Amino acid sequence: MRHVPALLLAASLLVPAAARGDGPAPSPAQGAQARPPALEVTIDRSKVDLKGRQIEVKLSRAAAKVRIKVVGQSGAVLAEEEKPFGGAAAGTPLAVTWTPSSDETVARIEVYGHDTQGYWAGIAIIPWNVSIPHEEVQFETNSDVIRAPEVPKLEASLQKISEVVAKTSELGKITLFIVGHTDTVGSAEHNLTLSRRRARSIAAWFKGRGLKLPVAYEGLGESAPIVKTADQVDEPRNRRVDYILSIEPPKLQSGEASWKAL
Repeated sequence: MRHVPALLLAASLLVPAAARGDGPAPSPAQGAQARPPALEVTIDRSKVDLKGRQIEVKLSRAAAKVRIKVVGQSGAVLAEEEKPFGGAAAGTPLAVTWTPSSDETVARIEVYGHDTQGYWAGIAIIPWNVSIPHEEVQFETNSDVIRAPEVPKLEASLQKISEVVAKTSELGKITLFIVGHTDTVGSAEHNLTLSRRRARSIAAWFKGRGLKLPVAYEGLGESAPIVKTADQVDEPRNRRVDYILSIEPPKLQSGEASWKAL
């Protein structure tokens, strides 16, 4: 008897699996009710280590093995690995590493978990993201208003964003994520609010200039500095906004922060 699992694609893309998973057939007396609950495979996004070439997987039932396929931006298969886990208990973190055939950027990682009963399920993530280099917009003190002299900087950034999207649109639904940061001058609460307002102001400017991508924003205030300083230090490098193109929402460093759709 054959069981059709689902292949879950990251960024809320859900498609049926192209293949089928084999599992033991129930006896006529047991019937369809004997089939166990659907096998679930989950990936901790915070444990996806592209530099270390490792991914952490969990299965909802005892794990026999995990297979992975790593695909590059060109569509080439960079690695295929299979690792046995000998019946590791449900929920056990299962680490799988890979050795790529080239240094091509990873576009997709497909993961297939097999339980000890012969069932399998698949999930795929798209870890691709690009940080857009840009010249920082300068705001007046405590202001989120974009002044006319700063507009050329945003126009140049919009051009770069459009160029990257044009080359990578086949990867899936790309979103522009904008996150604001401040220095440590002022209270942490004030800086958090100010960084969020400025990130939203820039996001609104991009949308107002015709950017067709979904845009999300958040502010982290003084919690993620490039240069660590004492409190009440005016450090220009910490007053910045990040522009990130990604399929999946990037992980925010603050547990209380969350992406907000414009």
